[in-house]
Amino acid sequence: MSRTQVGAAAGTALAAALALALAGCSAGGAAAPTASATPAPFQLDRDFPDPGALVVGDRVYAYATNAPGVNVQLATSTDMRHWTMSGSDALPELPSWAAPGKTWAPGPAALPGGRFALYFTATDAPSGRQCIGAAFATDPAGPFSSPAATPLVCPVDDGGAIDASVFTEDDGSRYLVWKNDGNCCGLDTWIHVQRLSADGSALVGEATKLIKQTEPWEGHLVEAPVIVKHAGSYVLLYSANDYGGDSYATGAATASSLLGPYTKHDGPILSTSGSAGRYLGPGGADLVSFGGKDWLLFHSWDDAVVYRGLHAVPVTWRGGVPVPAA
Repeated sequence: MSRTQVGAAAGTALAAALALALAGCSAGGAAAPTASATPAPFQLDRDFPDPGALVVGDRVYAYATNAPGVNVQLATSTDMRHWTMSGSDALPELPSWAAPGKTWAPGPAALPGGRFALYFTATDAPSGRQCIGAAFATDPAGPFSSPAATPLVCPVDDGGAIDASVFTEDDGSRYLVWKNDGNCCGLDTWIHVQRLSADGSALVGEATKLIKQTEPWEGHLVEAPVIVKHAGSYVLLYSANDYGGDSYATGAATASSLLGPYTKHDGPILSTSGSAGRYLGPGGADLVSFGGKDWLLFHSWDDAVVYRGLHAVPVTWRGGVPVPAA
């Protein structure tokens, strides 16, 4: 999720029974989705959660959480409307420290010299915590390889780390953004940022904590952070609440400096109720510029709450935050 300057350029209704069931299983106790809108169609109608996107030339590469037999899913598009699934695993071999089965939320980045990085979450076998690794390739389609014997980020005492993305500053310096997985064990969940080495393989200096869960709609966690820069302001997009139901939503916070302090937007910018049921538990968002527009890529649940499909939606900017265009 390598981010730089963004955005200079610009079915049937949900069943009442399903809405009640979802309200019962949501951690935050959110209201049932409004059954007044037709659920929005997926651009990729299959399980493709936690998308991380990278634009290379005239093509968009979207990477997603594991599927049966695949560590990192990959789909590509030349128009943001039609997507083609890759027939290959973008990360075919996990590093020695990682146990198989939970490879989550890959965050891609372009590096100098025509190289590409993919920051991924996997289970650290020695500790049992989810931690972040780094993989590299000379082609954005992979295959990516992760040679390190240990994770890049693995704060075991803080619950581990998940959901890495990369922000690229105007001067070309890169920063890793992630969440400590404190909700696994009754701890706070903080969004962190820390500078990356020039080759993307190591962290430099100390991490800075940006935000944690504080608002009622966020429930017991914040996660899936992405930082973009728009009109001179740093915009932190994040997901919050229970991913398994309709309380999951996407929020935003803004700052005049990369390291903060960040001020949270009043309420989510994308939610089940806010979309009148068009998107069910929308989250895992990423933001890229493509074809003269800014696009929000995110997942939401299907009507039966079985899988999370991909949406790619153009946005407008209101009050300094991106809002899906009508």
